[in-house]
Amino acid sequence: MMEISRDQLRIFTIVVGGLVLASYVWGISRLSQPSDLWGGVTGNLQRFSVIFMFVAAIGYLIYWWIVLFQMDAGDVANLRWPWGESDSRGTNRLLLSYAIFLIPSALWIESTGLHLRNPSDFTPFLAVGTLVLAAIGNVMLGLLAFSAYQDEIPRASLLLFGAFALSIQCIINDLVIWSWKFPW
Repeated sequence: MMEISRDQLRIFTIVVGGLVLASYVWGISRLSQPSDLWGGVTGNLQRFSVIFMFVAAIGYLIYWWIVLFQMDAGDVANLRWPWGESDSRGTNRLLLSYAIFLIPSALWIESTGLHLRNPSDFTPFLAVGTLVLAAIGNVMLGLLAFSAYQDEIPRASLLLFGAFALSIQCIINDLVIWSWKFPW
């Protein structure tokens, strides 16, 4: 198995994270009514969601900065799942977690736009499926943070905070509330 370096992780997260942002610009520009992306999320729920978009971005950046720039390289290499042992494959676990989180995040707005432009029986599964995958990636990042906390790695509590802040938007607002309220 190939060993992933922190530099490779940095490049991956910068490139794919940039694609996430670009996908939002591209996806919104292709819709005649971008407000349709909110679906049935209105009023206070919409304001709550907007606030937590910023909280999630801050949480993501805290996690990203600490794990890829601040943590000791040995601690990053020893990141493990809470039920497993350290095996120097922490960067591989991080790549997998980031990939499962970021790639679907880059595809969500386009899959939702596809549903809005050409609704079918399949398109809701595509849109919600991207959110499920992003939520799984978010949970995986949280599990790595939790094991770092168990192992008393410095700044692990900030990793937990970052993953939790991200999960409010990713899991609660996007996957649960948005999927439930969207007029499929």
